[in-house]
This record gives sequence, C-alpha cells and structure tokens, in this order.
Amino acid sequence: MAFINSLISLFTSKRLSQIDYFKANPTEVQRNVLKELLTTAAKTEYGQKYHFHSISTAEQYRERLPIVHYEEMREQISATMNGQPNLLWPEEIKWFAKSSGTTDAKSKFIPVSPSSLENCHFRGGKDIIAIFNRLYPDAQVFGGKTLALGGSSEISAANTNCQYGDLSAILISNTPFWANFMKTPDASIMLMSNWEEKIEKICEITIKEDVRCLAGVPSWFLTLINKILEKTGKNNLHEVWPNLELFIHGGISFMPYREQYQRLLPDPKMKYLETYNASEGFFGIQDDPDDPSMLLMLDYGIYYEFMPVSELGKAKPRTLLLEEVETDVNYALIISTNGGLWRYMIGDTIQFTSTSPYKFRITGRTKLYINAFGEELIIDNATQALYQTCKETGSQVYEFTVAPVFMDEGKKGAHEWLIEFETPPADPKQFADMLDCELQKLNSDYEAKRLLSLERLKLHVARPGLFNDWLKEKGKLGGQHKVPRLWNDRTHIEQLLEMNH
Repeated sequence: MAFINSLISLFTSKRLSQIDYFKANPTEVQRNVLKELLTTAAKTEYGQKYHFHSISTAEQYRERLPIVHYEEMREQISATMNGQPNLLWPEEIKWFAKSSGTTDAKSKFIPVSPSSLENCHFRGGKDIIAIFNRLYPDAQVFGGKTLALGGSSEISAANTNCQYGDLSAILISNTPFWANFMKTPDASIMLMSNWEEKIEKICEITIKEDVRCLAGVPSWFLTLINKILEKTGKNNLHEVWPNLELFIHGGISFMPYREQYQRLLPDPKMKYLETYNASEGFFGIQDDPDDPSMLLMLDYGIYYEFMPVSELGKAKPRTLLLEEVETDVNYALIISTNGGLWRYMIGDTIQFTSTSPYKFRITGRTKLYINAFGEELIIDNATQALYQTCKETGSQVYEFTVAPVFMDEGKKGAHEWLIEFETPPADPKQFADMLDCELQKLNSDYEAKRLLSLERLKLHVARPGLFNDWLKEKGKLGGQHKVPRLWNDRTHIEQLLEMNH
C-alpha cells in the first residue's frame, strides 16, 4: 500500500505545486484564466458580439458583458445542441448536463465542452486524489474500490449531434477505461434510469467488494446504506466493508447528517472530504480536515465574479472581482467558463471564510430562501439551526422543506416546516420551540420579525418515505435530484402535506 501512495505522490507532485501556486497568486491566475477564455472564444458568435478581442482588463470585461441567467442563453444552447457550431465556444460540444438542481419541471442543458470535461471536471477528480494523498499519506483508500452514487438518468440522445444526462452520467460515460478498475459497480448499473432497481443492483454487487471510498450526496447515500444494512443484517457499514475509510460528499449541506454518519460509520479512521462539483463546473475541494470550508479552485478554466446578495434584482447589479471580496458576506456566484458560459449566474450563494488562500462555504441558492416577511432566511441558517436542535434533542433528520404561512385577516404569518426524521424527537412541540429559538439566534432579521409579524414556526412530522414518494411521483427519484428545502411559495409543501398520510 505504501508503494501505491508513493506512486500517487510522484505523479501528483507537479499538480500540487500548481495548486500551491494559485493559492499564493490568486489574482494573477484568475486574470490569466480570463485572458485565455477571451482569446479562445474571440471568433465565436458571442465573442464577436461583445468584441472579446478588444477586452484587455477584468474591469472592461465586467463593464461590457451583461450578467445572464439560463433563460437568456437558452436559444444559443438549443442551437448548439442542434449542431450549430461556434456560437458560445469554438470546440464541438456533444455533451450536455441536464441540470437537476431543483424540482422545476423545466430542464436546463448545460454545455460540457471537451475542455470543461478534461480541464475542469476530470481535473477536479484528480485533485481530490492528490489533496487527499497529501493529507493522509498512510491511508489505505487506494488499495480498494470506490462506490460513487450518481444520478439516475441514463444518457439520452437529443438528436444525432449530442447526448445529455446527469453530470454524473456524463462523467461515467467518459471515464478512462483504467479508472473503472477502481470503481464499483460497473457503468451499466450506474447508468440505470430506474433508481430503485439500481439501488437493489448496487447492493447485490458491492456487498461482495472491498469498498474503501464512498462518493455522493449525503441524503441519497443514507438510502443505500440503510438498504445494505437491512440486507446484510449488520449494525454499521464497517461490518460490511471493514476497510472503508473515506466519504467524499457534496450537493447539500453535510451538517444535518454528520451524526447519522458517525453512527453508521463509527470507525475512528473514517475521513470526510467535501467537494463542490456542479453541472456548470467544478469549483471547490476541502483541503483541510479541520476546516469544513473549501478551497476555491482557480485554474480550472473558470473565471469568477461575486455579486453581493443585496444587489440581486437590481437593474445594474454590482459584482466584485476576487481581490475585492470580504469574508462573512453572502455572494451570488457569477462564472465564465471553458464550456461557453459568460458572466452566468448559477444560482448558488457562498461566503468566504478566508481570503489567503480563498476558501469558502456554500450558504444556499439565490432562489432557495424565504423572505416573505423581510426575514431573509437562507438555507445556511436553516441547516445550522436544525443541526443544533437535533444535537440537543437526540434527533436525526432525513429530509425537510420549509414554506411561509402568509398573513390572513389580521393574523400573523409563520414558517411551516415539514421534516422527515430518521430518529424522531421524543417531544415534537419541544423540538419546534428549540428550532425556533435557534433560528432567532442565527438570524437577527428572523428574530426581529418574530416580535412583529411572525408566530412561532409550525412543525409537521412527515411519514417515513414521504419525500422519496414525492420525488418518485414527479419522475425525479435519483441521486442528484434534491428537495427544495426553502421556498417562497407553498406549491411544494401543499403537495407534500397532501401526500403525508
């Protein structure tokens, strides 16, 4: 095993030096990324429209190009899918990631160019190995198999020009043959579209394997873990896979699930690493086990800008360059990429925890928040309050969603929580009281509105399996689909409450 780790160290030493370089020279590296993007795309239709060839500074770029959402790019992306070349990016693009970040019925198709596939997504995967090996040179992970639980969508042909699917399915379909020897199960099972059938197959095959690493969304992995323990009759996952040592997680906050995983994976050798890999690009990797924030990866062909959330909705919103950001401020992420996205708002919000080097944590979505009464509750507040309340009550949460109860006939409003518990609280009323208090501690706007316009939150305990049943009914049961946890209207919660029988 020492030989394998030493070999990995040999092959990753140059890359680790490059990571250290961009940590020490972030502004220079990001300016070079922007210059390369503009030069490469100068003769595309988009590049000619905005005269990329004459942009020489980051400030000019920021002033000349508009900030766009998917809706503004839909027509050009559709044309690219239909085979029209050189619109947004000069390479031929045959792969499109079908976005599954929300349960919205309208799908987004994010272009995945050869450059973004190789220099962003796959480079991110290699960097996880490099960083982990540097952190833990004596780890035994690389001597066994990795079980990566991805999306449930198989690869589909939109037409003769392109194919689409979940990002995880695209990565599986393009993984070099040699890398498959380190993974389980094989691609034919991981690309199955029927989620429940896929879970059964994964259990059947992987129980017999030497699994040492898990990778996926924490909430969906719980489904697989519980199924495996049920089939094997074991008490925890180390009894099934004694060499299991690493869980690479992302997609949602790990905080509400941490204690469940410590119970299911009790071996002290167990390690956790958070990553941020979205359809639009690979953005961050945790590089310090004692710091849950992630290192912003600056040389993946992605150029970053940051919009203070106070600017959202303005006609001419202000954005900041990397060197202008501050810690502990919520920013909406604006990206320009080697996949042909230009000043694109992906919908995620982050906070920097450090600017030397640049490290951050995800705080939510620009649309996933509640501000029905001026309380500005973001997902970060909700997950932290939930984590603390669970810790104090010995409860464990599987899934949840929150929506406003609007004022009616002189009555105060409220927030309505629907929570599916893995371990329910002994006293749900006490749980709701404590959760409400925790939210007030974390969010001064919520605290102020509780005195004026909001009653204590309302709590419903969901029946087991409710959220999975709801996703299944919508055809979105799978590893990358997520329940909208905060929503400004009652559409989702009304549907869920109706099914909660």
